[in-house]
Amino acid sequence: MADALLRVHNVETAYYGRLTVLRGVSLEVPPGQIVTLLGSNGAGKTTLLRTIMGLIPDQPEKGTVEFAGRRLSGMDPEDIAALGIGYVIEGRGIFPELTVEENLALGAYRRRGPEIRADVGHVHTLFPVLRERSRQLAGTLSGGEQQMLAIGRALLLRPRLLMLDEPSLGLAPLLVREIFRTIAGVNRDGTAILLVEQNARMALSIAHYGYVLESGRLVLEGSAADLAENPNVQELYLGVTREPSIKGWKRYKVRRRWA
Repeated sequence: MADALLRVHNVETAYYGRLTVLRGVSLEVPPGQIVTLLGSNGAGKTTLLRTIMGLIPDQPEKGTVEFAGRRLSGMDPEDIAALGIGYVIEGRGIFPELTVEENLALGAYRRRGPEIRADVGHVHTLFPVLRERSRQLAGTLSGGEQQMLAIGRALLLRPRLLMLDEPSLGLAPLLVREIFRTIAGVNRDGTAILLVEQNARMALSIAHYGYVLESGRLVLEGSAADLAENPNVQELYLGVTREPSIKGWKRYKVRRRWA
């Protein structure tokens, strides 16, 4: 895609130069779209995000990562972030010993100017609880509030692309829906999103496009609507079982054919 904001091409990533985790992964995130990456635990989803952000030394071993036409290989993570990529890690990554206000300030640490105050106000509009808790230590927030804080901090970078790793992890269903409504709202404001999420049903409900990663390889891609109708995706990630209802018939699993 000529106008892709993020382009990952034929990437192979290894830890410590020995264990190859990603094998020939290629994907694109167009401007203003939500792209979701589905896969089981250990498939390599987090490794891909960490590779994009330059958090794995001397990786990728092969392939290229480009953002807005610029090669990211060899760049430090803080310089990649400065180009306009926000990253919310799995587990949120907040600073528990700092206040909510101080955590948000860290999101804008490379910025200057009066517009920062307006952006903090926008984050408070998205997550009113953060205004109420501004003087509270971040470590005392609930899991959902900490996730809101992590997303809000990333938004203060004013990213063109926001990468989210398991934003619903450990949250109650009501909070999950609230987080996903906010993610969709951030996207409507113009921010592209690369979403890694175990809750495939929620991810596909807001995404435009998706990829399925298995054992470090991409095995399927397509529009979110098409993936939601794919029998393998339904059985493996959406909890849709395929079994006859006639009494006495045995249960069976669909044989996966990704091609």
